[in-house]
Amino acid sequence: MTSDRNDLSTLGATALYVGALLGPSLLLLPGLAARAAGPASLLAWGGLLVLSGLIAIVFSRLGATVGSTSGVAGYAAAGLGPWAGRAAAWCFLGGVVTGAPVVCLIGGAYVAELLRAGHRTAFAAAGVLLVMVLAIRLAGARTGVRLQLVLVAVLVALVVLAVGGAAPSARSAYWHPFAPHGWGSIVRAASPLMLAFVGWEAAAPLTARLRNPRRQLPRVVGAAFAVTAVLYLALAAATVGVLGPRAGSSVPVAALLEVAVGESGRAIAAVGAVVLTLAATNAYLTGATAMASALWRPAGTGEKRPAGLVAAIAATGGLLLGLAGSGLVGTAQFVAVPTALFLAVYLGCMGAAVRMLRGPVRVAAVVACLAVVQLLLFSGWAALLAAAVAVTAAASGGVRRSVLQRGRGRGGRVMRDGA
Repeated sequence: MTSDRNDLSTLGATALYVGALLGPSLLLLPGLAARAAGPASLLAWGGLLVLSGLIAIVFSRLGATVGSTSGVAGYAAAGLGPWAGRAAAWCFLGGVVTGAPVVCLIGGAYVAELLRAGHRTAFAAAGVLLVMVLAIRLAGARTGVRLQLVLVAVLVALVVLAVGGAAPSARSAYWHPFAPHGWGSIVRAASPLMLAFVGWEAAAPLTARLRNPRRQLPRVVGAAFAVTAVLYLALAAATVGVLGPRAGSSVPVAALLEVAVGESGRAIAAVGAVVLTLAATNAYLTGATAMASALWRPAGTGEKRPAGLVAAIAATGGLLLGLAGSGLVGTAQFVAVPTALFLAVYLGCMGAAVRMLRGPVRVAAVVACLAVVQLLLFSGWAALLAAAVAVTAAASGGVRRSVLQRGRGRGGRVMRDGA
């Protein structure tokens, strides 16, 4: 995605931005939000869209100011010091590693829905998908940018078909009561939903490839924001208005497709979810191994795919899936782990932006920083886990200076391409 040439058109950049923002999490999160807050979950979506827009503005400026290849570690280090860069790097890596089984669970849930099986089947299928993608990762296969964009197009097509086909079946009665679990449930629903809005930090380095960034970037960011906002809100509204009592499903798109096209809708959703899961999880782990290699291997060595990291990912994924499958951890809490880690990354980058930037963008960074803190406070024990990772990393000396200067390398970019 990076290049020394200014060869990226406005349309191409918009497609890549959208590709960084959309992923399989869109197949799960509307149901989680509806389960937590009912129809009022749309207010959570709306509030996070505002926050997403602020973060987009800040990361775009950071990409132009700090450097096109600095990434989250470099952004945090530039504004707050090397300790913040280490914390951001490790939280980013932790978010990738713990996010992989979440993405696999999405595919597993749609497989279980197709088979009309219970939640244990969903977790078993998720484990199989994780094993498959780890095998692909050990073989060295990568998910290219063009393939990722094709997969994003598949996701968009699924959402459009589900929403458009099911919309005539919407009922106004399903919108009452509007906040069945109280107004505080809106904030509780917003925290795991933030996983759907992670991605702006990956797209910001594209500014180096725009022919005229000052003129093109506002159009690119505006168009990408509009596309994602429409898709998120349309799917969230259809989940509530069409599914009603079933809105809290872990497979809302399958339920909507079944309303739209009949029994075959579940099969369409399952096939799409599995393909998207395999590709997106491979992208997650490609980013994780690249970031870990940059963090761990001595300078000048050629080790790029440490088998030890793959084993650690398998162990982490197995533990998380086992806890969730046994009922000790709910799906929302399961999703909260990578979300809290990514929120910690955003907090570091927004804090750095407050120190480095000036004018309206600095105000946007301040507002975003406060909002991220609020979301972390509602993440519960997951926020404590993120804080432990950040503090441990900040106190360590494990990130080479070159990593903080380069920041992302290929790791952060590839991970978010379709995650």
